Amino acid sequence: MNSLHTAMRIDVFFSDRVGIAQEVLAELARRRLNVTAVEVDPPHIFIEAPAVDQASLDELREQLMEVAGVRTVEPVGMLPGAQRRLYLDALLASQPDPVFAVDESGCVVVANGAAVAACGMDEGHLIGTSMQALIGNPALLRELEDGGYHLPVCEVAINGEPYLLETMPLHEAGGRVAGAVMTLHAPSRIGERMSALQNYDAGGFDAILGTSPAIEQLKQRAARMAMVDAPLLITGETGTGKELLAHACHAGSSRRSQPFFALNCAALPENLAESELFGYAAGAFTGALRGGKPGLLELADGGTVFLDEIGEMSPYLQAKLLRFLNDGSFRRVGGDREVRMNVRIISATHRALEDMVSSGHFRQDLLFRLNVLNLQVPPLRERPGDILPLAQSFLSRACAQASRPPMRLSQAACAAMLSNPWVGNVRQLQNVIFRAVTMTERNIIQVEDLELAQVATPAAGDDSEVGSLDEAIAEFEKNLLQRLYREHPSSRRLARRLGTSHTAIANRLRRYGIA
Repeated sequence: MNSLHTAMRIDVFFSDRVGIAQEVLAELARRRLNVTAVEVDPPHIFIEAPAVDQASLDELREQLMEVAGVRTVEPVGMLPGAQRRLYLDALLASQPDPVFAVDESGCVVVANGAAVAACGMDEGHLIGTSMQALIGNPALLRELEDGGYHLPVCEVAINGEPYLLETMPLHEAGGRVAGAVMTLHAPSRIGERMSALQNYDAGGFDAILGTSPAIEQLKQRAARMAMVDAPLLITGETGTGKELLAHACHAGSSRRSQPFFALNCAALPENLAESELFGYAAGAFTGALRGGKPGLLELADGGTVFLDEIGEMSPYLQAKLLRFLNDGSFRRVGGDREVRMNVRIISATHRALEDMVSSGHFRQDLLFRLNVLNLQVPPLRERPGDILPLAQSFLSRACAQASRPPMRLSQAACAAMLSNPWVGNVRQLQNVIFRAVTMTERNIIQVEDLELAQVATPAAGDDSEVGSLDEAIAEFEKNLLQRLYREHPSSRRLARRLGTSHTAIANRLRRYGIA
């Protein structure tokens, strides 16, 4: 067994006084003990002595206790300095981003494994190398030195790879700058962190609520398409949950561990949408960040970008996106360097893109590239069996968020929701429920609390379409049964759905001629 394993390490605890450390070490020298390391940190002296074992420690303790001021002599597992170095090395090794510690002249003093790999040289050659030689930007290094190594985050390149550089100055006790810690953040790593923050609660297909045949068929079809690494176009009316479906397709794909980012093409003007998607180079425009900024395509490298409302994209951006879909390359705004990324594009629209192609407002070749795979999300009115389960789910969520006790929907409120056209689809239903929970003081939500648009109700004072009360109730009942019978096409299933007897439903179906 080597000396590393047999060395005894002891802690001499003393009352601080001038000269005591020399007296302790002199006692060790008098005993001719080989001392391989000493750390003085008053009121402690830590000593590593390979020749000391447990038996000789007792004798050494008696001798050292005779030195005036020595209070205890006890063995320790590791010298504090060695322990700090071990933990520091482990801490640096665990960092996935390249980290450098540089002296005041900008030369590397310490570098972690990620930094060694990024520079493409062994650690022995890297230590002592100037950061100027690694970054190749003398102006930036001068700014760092002049600014005391405290500058805004900027972009640099090492070995041809782009990074965002973050610096933290190191100060001596007197305040003089003694160097800095420099951390390089790769766009892919930034993208992973941003995506994790933005999508931490985004679920897979289980997050798509509904058990109607239309939704079950959609989820089955989407699960198959999720595994095909090709562009996907999701169509459907506003508010049907197209982005939720895009999230689920990403979560069900081979890219699930990589970033997911969404961009609403209708929410930004052309220039902002371009810089958000493709990024911009240094000095691209007034107010741009120093060194430029990566766009979503760079941040999502290896992952997925969801382009919502793709039909609103300008002709210029359509052409730029088409080029990216063709070969995976693009240029940042104001840049001259080709960037190549591996990103799956999922797009969505509520518009008829074929009609836009015919009218010249959308590129046909882009539609061909986007529409390799296609999913159509059904509107809520075509799956009435999902309305009440969705409402109950939104109701529970709203009560929790508003810190309200559990609430329920009255039978009249349920009937009103089943007969509502839901032009705004699932999003409208969610908003109606959340608004009702917020505004009502009761624990039972009534029809008037829902604030539904009275689309099917005659205008006030206009009773020309209304006969007797019995006729109005019968008409409502007939419409309700017709809607639900499509989802539950048997009298027994429909009776279970409405919580009533099979005989009552069978009689009503015969009365209204529903079969």
